[in-house]
Amino acid sequence: MTIEKPINRLYPISYFTGLIVMSLGALQFLPAVVSIIYSEWRIAAIFILTASVTSLVGVGMMFLGFRYRGAKLTFGEGTVVASGAWLLGTLLCALPYYLSGNYLSYLDCCFDVMSGLTTTGLCLIQDMDHLSNGINMWRHILTFVGGQGMVVLALTFLTKDQSSAYKMYVGEAKDEKLFPNAVSTSKRIWLISLVYLAVGTVVMTIAALLAGLAPDRAFLHGMWIYMSAWSTGGFAPMSQNILYYHSALFELCTMVFFIIGSFNFALHNAILEGKRGELRRNIETVTFTVTLTLLTLITTLGLMKNHVYPNAMAIFRKGFYQLISGHTVYARQFYHEWGDIALFAMVIAMLLGGSACSTAGGFKAMRTGIIFTTFKMEVKRMLLPESRVSEQKIHHIRDVTLTDSMIKSSFLIVMAYIFTFAFGTLVGMFAGFPFGMAAFESASVTGNVGLSIGVTSASMPACLKFTYLVIMWLGRLEFMSVLTLGAYIARKVGRKCD
Repeated sequence: MTIEKPINRLYPISYFTGLIVMSLGALQFLPAVVSIIYSEWRIAAIFILTASVTSLVGVGMMFLGFRYRGAKLTFGEGTVVASGAWLLGTLLCALPYYLSGNYLSYLDCCFDVMSGLTTTGLCLIQDMDHLSNGINMWRHILTFVGGQGMVVLALTFLTKDQSSAYKMYVGEAKDEKLFPNAVSTSKRIWLISLVYLAVGTVVMTIAALLAGLAPDRAFLHGMWIYMSAWSTGGFAPMSQNILYYHSALFELCTMVFFIIGSFNFALHNAILEGKRGELRRNIETVTFTVTLTLLTLITTLGLMKNHVYPNAMAIFRKGFYQLISGHTVYARQFYHEWGDIALFAMVIAMLLGGSACSTAGGFKAMRTGIIFTTFKMEVKRMLLPESRVSEQKIHHIRDVTLTDSMIKSSFLIVMAYIFTFAFGTLVGMFAGFPFGMAAFESASVTGNVGLSIGVTSASMPACLKFTYLVIMWLGRLEFMSVLTLGAYIARKVGRKCD
């Protein structure tokens, strides 16, 4: 009788991490092609070099664990793969930025990559109005891919039906299963995203043409702005963002795509299958509508109190747009003109975020809805006889019984967001910023929103840049994956020290 020697679990982790990293290497050839079309030869050479380096790292990691690619990952190992790939991917995807000369440090490059992948939208890049088309393409590819998820990308294009796919999928803070397995679900997510990309690019290109851009610039700007709006990312090719285009049509289109992008992919799938009633019945859309309406009202009242805009239409247009997308008002205007009431509404909106399993960040409408339903259920339990209290259900694509585990999970994640927000605020104050500015910026990075009140800049302390980078990573992967990776590394280091 032969006893099989247990395998080193680092091997399958290495294989699947390498798989994801290799997909990021392949993506870097796309901006290389754009650079070649526009004769940006130095930028093209940079992307070809970094794409080769990233792909080689991925292939090397896959080769290391190739013999064990069939080994099943545990849920803990799946989260280690997801969070580890995000960390390593950030370090490698920052290479084109660093070599381009548009950043003051490698930390700044990593900050912008993490901001893109987490669809946050804060940036430390220099001279944005004169960036090459290749670098701009890379910025917006990162935010578009980040919205769907790099694990979802790898599962879609680089694997067949793997037994460990679902563990990695969950590790990227996604738990919706549109189909029985994670690979089919990933394929559908990307199919939905690419269909919207085609439609959105056409719409935004037309808007850019009407705004006066030349046809080739209109196409690139239209595609980039759409990628950012769909991913709720906030990146733009020009430093003035949407203000650059001086177009109400641009604002309207981006607002629509931002709202659509913040919806759950399961909801998109249900609507495409003809279940349009989900738009009014789903707990996430109901919660999103209620919270957005209340916060718009608070913001409007705050702006009226401070007389920021000349008339009611301008107040509603600017206030509502900021709550939806948050990318046209300058930091100075936020801090000095909007007033405490409107800023309070913005902070709450940034923390609440969009839908679960969408491109948005924050608490998520699902958890907010579950928490409010739980409070309603507890009040009902106190008022009614015990015999009349029945199980509580919520509607999300189908009727779902609200369980203790769902309630506990929602409360834990929301509390993690609140503690992270508080920590980011504290670090901001230690860095010398007043409470209001520190809290606003912390809410922005915690919710992966990207609004800045003037704190985020290339001149802010390195410790604050690093703190915000980690907070964006934590918020996007919803804490557990990153914490599991930290515990895994600590355990490995501890064993070697013993």
